[in-house]
Amino acid sequence: MNYGVLLLSKVIEQNDPNALLRFNITAEDLPTEGERKALRYITEYAEKHGGRAPTAEMVANEVPDFQPDFNIEASYDYLAEKLKNYASLRDFSEIVNGRGDGGESEFMKRWESAQDNPEEFFSWLTEQAERFKIRTNVRSSVGTDIKKDIDKFKAEYENRKAGESFRIWRSKFEFINRAMGGYVSSNVYVIYGKSGRGKSAIALEEAINCAMQGANVLIWSMEMGWYEVLVRLYVSISASIGVTKANLDGVDIEAGFNSRDVRQGKLSDEFEAGFMEFLDKMNELIPGNIIVRAVDDEDFDSRKLRDLKADILETKADVVLIDPFYYLDYEKNTSKTAGGDAAETSKKLRRLAGQTKTTVFALTQAEEGEGKDADFELKLPQRKDVKKTKALLEDAALLIAVDTNAEEGRGLIGLNKGRDGGEGKSAEIVYLPQFGVIKQLGGADQFDF
Repeated sequence: MNYGVLLLSKVIEQNDPNALLRFNITAEDLPTEGERKALRYITEYAEKHGGRAPTAEMVANEVPDFQPDFNIEASYDYLAEKLKNYASLRDFSEIVNGRGDGGESEFMKRWESAQDNPEEFFSWLTEQAERFKIRTNVRSSVGTDIKKDIDKFKAEYENRKAGESFRIWRSKFEFINRAMGGYVSSNVYVIYGKSGRGKSAIALEEAINCAMQGANVLIWSMEMGWYEVLVRLYVSISASIGVTKANLDGVDIEAGFNSRDVRQGKLSDEFEAGFMEFLDKMNELIPGNIIVRAVDDEDFDSRKLRDLKADILETKADVVLIDPFYYLDYEKNTSKTAGGDAAETSKKLRRLAGQTKTTVFALTQAEEGEGKDADFELKLPQRKDVKKTKALLEDAALLIAVDTNAEEGRGLIGLNKGRDGGEGKSAEIVYLPQFGVIKQLGGADQFDF
């Protein structure tokens, strides 16, 4: 059955050329040149005559190779869906088998070259499948109607009430919860600071805290190897249960295993036995899970957003940590403007967070200060200090500025550009990463900066 003919005939019969716009029907959806000519004629006529469709006689006169079929009972939704489904399958068939004009099959060309680079072939195949899948989407309405879609709103409200539609993950740092209410799924949160001043450590603390709330956390670590990341994670988790004590300014603080000793495999016999016992209890300690993709993983050579999406779906991730953002393989941008690739990647990352309903933490770097005081004085970076990926800031729901001094055991965390408020708030933290101790000083102190 030719659904293109039926749909165009219904448009003529009901004098409704706007249906072509409502359902996004284009010439690419139609299988024959006669149908494509009829579509163009109907569209051009409607533009010149106040949105009216031409009569059947006029169409027959202008497009003699188009034969309409009237008295159609099927709805526009049904006809449009069938038309787009067939168009998608037809286009896929042309890629696999060729266009029927003697031309070589695109599929076979790529298949023959796949022996040298099978990953590139499968990436292309995945892109084509996604494109054809999108082709089958039928747009029947625009947006959400405040009057007609009340049932839709009620259903979403119940989903949110049950915690099924979105999640709010509480921060480890209470001042962020007070200012923002926590981290909401489908959003991107940017953590930034100068090189070596604690942004990765703070991000890992938030990742662990989300896992403690039951989240599946995916970490893309593009600077640190997997062992280094796991050392930091295990040491921090051990600090949360207080396996030992650390001293700060004469005060004993519950702490974790010594990360340097774990990193080098030099724990004392006593601590090594305790550490191994601690590892065996990991299932009991963490309600959620953390999966690390690290720079030294052999299969981690492609870092495009489509690879990230595949990992999110595979791991069923609720929370994603990208460290750092600027080590992603940027999306190509045709604007040819400075920073266009980073901006395009940032925009698509924001879209990916929404599509997958994940909470995304993206790390980037702040400009270095000048002079000797810049290396020692605790000072939170401002928006203008963001380096490499300024476009990322425009797509972020919240900017989290970080500065720390491990030798002094202290640090600062502050909020910039809070979409839901909180801008200008900050808190001092205890910062002893060697023993996994990173927490807000006093639990609730906060001030403006």
